[in-house]
Amino acid sequence: MKMKKVFILLAFTPIISLAQVKKSKVKLPKAVTKVISSTSSVIPSSTSVSSALDISAGLKEALNNGITKQVAKLAIEDGFYNNDAVKILMPEELQNVESKLRKFGMGHLADQGILAMNRAAEDAVKEATPIFVTAVKNMSITDAKAILLGNENAATTYLQGATNKELYAKFSPVVQQSIGKVGADTIWSTLINNYNEIPFVNKVNPDITDYITNKAMEGVFKMIAVEEKNIRTDLKSRTSSLLQQVFAIQDKK
Repeated sequence: MKMKKVFILLAFTPIISLAQVKKSKVKLPKAVTKVISSTSSVIPSSTSVSSALDISAGLKEALNNGITKQVAKLAIEDGFYNNDAVKILMPEELQNVESKLRKFGMGHLADQGILAMNRAAEDAVKEATPIFVTAVKNMSITDAKAILLGNENAATTYLQGATNKELYAKFSPVVQQSIGKVGADTIWSTLINNYNEIPFVNKVNPDITDYITNKAMEGVFKMIAVEEKNIRTDLKSRTSSLLQQVFAIQDKK
């Protein structure tokens, strides 16, 4: 009887041991996972932090390239006027003005008005470029990777959204000064007065400063976007090791 009990005990011992091992194997990964999870949430990865800083610096360099290479082209004579991508035309509400002036043999006034607007924008951009440079320098990109992996003008769009109001406030007085400097105010006054004297037309008095300011800023961001696209799509445009390293990340997406 005693031998029978010993046999039964020996028979069940492996089963109990196996169950304990299995139980241990189930618990161990969960415990390890919990420790790893809690540790990674407390201790940031130095590699990822460094990468984020590099990406931010790379995007700023790309935007600065857009300002120095592309926006500079707008600041010279005919920079706006001879660039179909950014040339400032008559405001939509004044297209009827242009049509009427040309109809009554005063097309030269319309041409002078268009040229004057573009000259004012060219002069204003020359004076206002440092505003854009400062805006990029002070820009804090918390979602740098998302911008890098975004569409072809994601960085430009971010810059525009982050600085648009401040830039307008600083840019508008420069435009106003430039309008007087290039004589656009006199030309436009003549143009509008001549139009308003045409019988049976609705009198107009447009805010030309606001219009030129918005169109000039639109042109600036459009040209910055051109350079950003070049850097994103053309390896030759990545003229520094930082740009090459950062935008290589984008290439792998």
